[in-house]
Amino acid sequence: MRMEKALFLLVALLVCQTEMSACSMYKITSDGKTMVGCNHDTWFTTPKIWFENAREGNEYGAAFTGARAVQGNRTTPQSGMNTLGLAFSRLASYYPAQDNPFTDRLKVPNEADYLSDILHKCANVNEVREYIGQYDHSVFLNDVFIYIDSLGSYLIVEPYQLIERSDSSYVLANFCPSITDNHDARKLERYRNGEDYLKENEMEASLAYCTDLSDTMHVCRNRLGDGTLTTSIWDTKEKSVHLYFYHSYDTAVQFSLTAELEKGDHSLNIQDLFPPNPEFERLVSYKTPSNTISLRISLALLAGLLMLLSFTWGMAQLWRRKIATISLGSAVMISALNLILTAYIGVLITNKGIFYFDVPYKDPGSSLISASSYTPFLLLLALGPMLFYTRNKLKSVTLKAGMKSILVANSLAYLVLMLGFAYWGLYNFWM
Repeated sequence: MRMEKALFLLVALLVCQTEMSACSMYKITSDGKTMVGCNHDTWFTTPKIWFENAREGNEYGAAFTGARAVQGNRTTPQSGMNTLGLAFSRLASYYPAQDNPFTDRLKVPNEADYLSDILHKCANVNEVREYIGQYDHSVFLNDVFIYIDSLGSYLIVEPYQLIERSDSSYVLANFCPSITDNHDARKLERYRNGEDYLKENEMEASLAYCTDLSDTMHVCRNRLGDGTLTTSIWDTKEKSVHLYFYHSYDTAVQFSLTAELEKGDHSLNIQDLFPPNPEFERLVSYKTPSNTISLRISLALLAGLLMLLSFTWGMAQLWRRKIATISLGSAVMISALNLILTAYIGVLITNKGIFYFDVPYKDPGSSLISASSYTPFLLLLALGPMLFYTRNKLKSVTLKAGMKSILVANSLAYLVLMLGFAYWGLYNFWM
């Protein structure tokens, strides 16, 4: 069982690195007041806070934060609170798939509607449990949710089960508590930092205390300075929220739910509420295959070109008696490097974390992906000899013009890739 739990956490760590929403949260109940803090750790660049009034007489107004755009020009909620002080947080997690026990329940038609409706329709965690119990919530296989009401009770929503508790304090990160014990959970630094802070500091439900705790749990990675995009601290008694932007805790923006809902339904871009942040501007301008479709297409085309060139070098060896070409050894080495680069391009297109985590990238779920992180250095070592070899072959009077063109195209492809690797910091192993 210990081995299985360790494996679950390992996959959870992989989800946190390759997906967008590796987050952390806490709740504190002290002196009759409950505070909820949420750190949204993501590479999205469009964080918002929005306010929605009750749509019917038996519903409640609510505020939400989030950054991931979904269908209908909407943003899916990542955290929020309603006018009765029911708050929630969503965190990326992992649970092994199993036979669905909820086939007779309602299907979740739209995640944004579903998550919004819970705050609009429920006053406390008991009502949340009853509401969620109508739906097949196993659809959120890579998420764990937590709902906290103004009395301090909280409900953890995993893909296959619900866990209700009422501890005075609680910390959660990217794992499902039912399959992850505390020893394994503490392998997540932000969780460990939060738990240690609560042990070492006398608990109080104050903004200063919660700000320090959020700061302690925030993420700021060495390579690009990215990490915690937004921090929201929800005061379930005062029905207010304090926002912090891009792991900077010197400036806060406060909103009263009552005051904002009186203005009608509206949405605000969080970055516009704060002074310019150079680190965030660098994140916005940083182009990767995951946030720039033209770059993704270009890399795919470059991979196709390298595959075609490898095929061409192979065919050229079969036609050696008809045309003058390069040696077998050179053709094999170039073709092998082309195939390695093609595979690495596939890794770049499908693994977002490579562009943000330390070099060489260590993938906890695949030793092959970890090994592929040395590919840029292989290209760097091969580029000089390749360019020297190309220059000499261009001077050859026996090599056909077509083969010279292919050799030049191969060298140019290497140069383009090396420039891309340099831009993405894939050579910055010293950071």
